[in-house]
Amino acid sequence: AGVVDAGGRGLVVLLDALVGVVTGAPAVRHPSARPARDTRALERARESGSAVFGYEVQFLLSADSAAVQVMRSELADLGDSLVVVGSGDGLWKVHVHVNDVGAAVEAGVRAGRPEGITVTRFSDQIGADQIGADQAAGWTGRAIVAVAPGEGLGDLFEAERVHVVGGGPASNPSTAEVLAVIRRTGAAEVVVLPNHGNVTGVADAAAAQARDGGQDVAVVPTRSPVQGLSAVAVADPGRRFPDDVIAMAEAAAATRWAEVTVAVRDAMTSAGRCRAGDALGMADGDVVLIGASVIELACDLVDRLLLAGGEMVTVIVGADAPAGLAERISDHLKRTHPVVEVVAYHGGQPHYPLLLGIE
Repeated sequence: AGVVDAGGRGLVVLLDALVGVVTGAPAVRHPSARPARDTRALERARESGSAVFGYEVQFLLSADSAAVQVMRSELADLGDSLVVVGSGDGLWKVHVHVNDVGAAVEAGVRAGRPEGITVTRFSDQIGADQIGADQAAGWTGRAIVAVAPGEGLGDLFEAERVHVVGGGPASNPSTAEVLAVIRRTGAAEVVVLPNHGNVTGVADAAAAQARDGGQDVAVVPTRSPVQGLSAVAVADPGRRFPDDVIAMAEAAAATRWAEVTVAVRDAMTSAGRCRAGDALGMADGDVVLIGASVIELACDLVDRLLLAGGEMVTVIVGADAPAGLAERISDHLKRTHPVVEVVAYHGGQPHYPLLLGIE
């Protein structure tokens, strides 16, 4: 089998020594006659998926064991190579190969609170040797790449000469899609704005591959499009690249963000129990308000955020927003916070009728 019994080899050494002592002649040792081993078996290949499933999805999940069992069954129906390992304190590591990435992530969301989500398309495992030296030598200038979940948001970023990747929390772009846009910029220095926590892992993976190809790529971990817009507003190609990245990161971090969505099922949240159809106000990713009306809850959410101060409110209206939402928020702020500037845009993002930024 080509393996060595360590105990047997030790006994052979002792017997050789005994022969040398008794006969006065050194023992003659012969090399073992085992067949040459195929060293290719020792090489650890990267996962290549299967002919059926093309994506690897991984995330950490905070959930109870009953919800995890339901999620496990749902993921088993979606793909293969399913591994769910718990730490014993409600934290689980989830790994699965699927074709429908969104459905896999949604299964995790239904079970609890996923984080650190990473998605890899196996066919996109591109090595640096696939990029010619002539291309690497052609990178020049600086560019920004942003992930935008709606047509209106994409237009906002493109108006600032940002290269846009379509996608968002419910439809994560693949590593290849982000990498393709990074390369298409032709820039030597690139800042990537994921604009959602679920996309950060994908952006990091694409950035790493782009660096192998000769580009200097930095990911500013924006968690909302409003943070991405704040980062773009302070970008200055005249600065040194590291200084520009720091300035963009500071601007993003200084922008408090919130969003309004609608519950799709009954659940327990950090603000109490919600029913399907309730409006949910979320600040920095946590549910802080529950209400019956998107418009009324939006006004309450803005008031709550402004308790900590703020000079400008950015309002981005989604595809499913009730009519007149931006106008109602603007009128409310004129009455209650007359010195606060309000800027409203149509973002067209799905699932979130409203995105808010406070600066």
